[in-house]
Amino acid sequence: MSYFPQVEKIQYEGTTTTNPFAFRHFNPEEVVAGKTMKEHLRFAVAYWHTMTQDGSDPFGSPVNQRTWMGATEMETAKNRVAAFFEILEKLGVDYFCFHDVDIAPEGNSLEEFYANLDEITDLIKEHMERTGIKLLWNTANMFSHPRYVNGAASTNHADVFAYAAAQVKKGLDISKKLNGQNYVFWGGREGYETLLNTDMAFEQDNIARLFKMAIAYSEKIGHTPQFLIEPKPMEPSKHQYDFDAATALQFIQKYGIQEKFKLNLEANHATLAGHTFEHEIEVARINNALGSLDANQGDVLLGWDTDEFPTNVYDVTLAMYGVLENGGIAPGGINFDSKVRRSSFAMEDLFLAHIAGMDTFARGLKAAAKLKEDRFFDTLKEKRYATFQEGIGESIVNDKEDLESLTDYALNLKDIELESSHIEYVKSCLNDYLV
Repeated sequence: MSYFPQVEKIQYEGTTTTNPFAFRHFNPEEVVAGKTMKEHLRFAVAYWHTMTQDGSDPFGSPVNQRTWMGATEMETAKNRVAAFFEILEKLGVDYFCFHDVDIAPEGNSLEEFYANLDEITDLIKEHMERTGIKLLWNTANMFSHPRYVNGAASTNHADVFAYAAAQVKKGLDISKKLNGQNYVFWGGREGYETLLNTDMAFEQDNIARLFKMAIAYSEKIGHTPQFLIEPKPMEPSKHQYDFDAATALQFIQKYGIQEKFKLNLEANHATLAGHTFEHEIEVARINNALGSLDANQGDVLLGWDTDEFPTNVYDVTLAMYGVLENGGIAPGGINFDSKVRRSSFAMEDLFLAHIAGMDTFARGLKAAAKLKEDRFFDTLKEKRYATFQEGIGESIVNDKEDLESLTDYALNLKDIELESSHIEYVKSCLNDYLV
């Protein structure tokens, strides 16, 4: 049975096409900067927004038209697997991501949840073997259920911590079963509403305990995916402990897990933290912690996590430049943690939205590769920091100076000639790479 009989496999047709169900920039086998586009981009589709999001919002009921709804939760779950892999195959995407509750209903007990997960992951595995599509990462949803009202690893209740640990254990078992390449922790409830009744040190110690348990268990079962922390400053908690890349890195380094953990960075989370996406990528990259990306964007007029499909080529170009500077992103990838707008309720909109996002990243990749080939940013930086390449600057960089010697040098200075950064001109030059 086809859930999308009206949609053929999406093909690359170039920039002159008028076919909305075609790629204009994403040509999977096209070689850019020494690798094919699909090797650079490693696209993944998010199960939650694609298969379970119903189009409702705080002011409106569900509107999405979906033909995979069954008579029971498990029937729906099975139908979703078939529909999902049809989407992946027709888009030509090699990877996917999911939370445990996305793929199977929780039921009335942990045992029932486990059984449901086993049944659905058996089905997913069959489709993976049939298609060659791979699991980029999976994770446990430890924020939606009422038991996690006060957090999961950061909870004030030991029984809740134990339940969270059981979800993580099952998640790692599933990762091994499906040969997942990464495992993500997103601390949606790992934060606080007020410090008046919160022991921050205790809660963060417990988060680290759960992470270390995950490391130990992965080694025990002989399956060691790359572990990832996904920063976000707020929503649903008032303040979440993994506020941004720098805060998450501080946590990783404090608890000595930097050899096992890197970061999964999301564009919309970056802007909620008051940063740009490229800022977060750069913070992770220079600390050898760039693990994977969640591709979306926010709305500059709205102050919450809108999870829109990425269409801003400027932002994506700078993000892809960071990826190229990193030497790639494997074993991570670019996961479309994006949802169609409420007015895009038709089945085929799932394809049109992903096509838009994939084309945007392909266009950004091509522009970033040209920027790197031309050494555009390298030249700017070399010129800006030229005084550190010779004389007193070179001596400073080589650690040959101290406060006393630099004071003697400064006392003999007659004038300091500063050079403008030409910021507006530099920004305008980017247009040459995006036309």
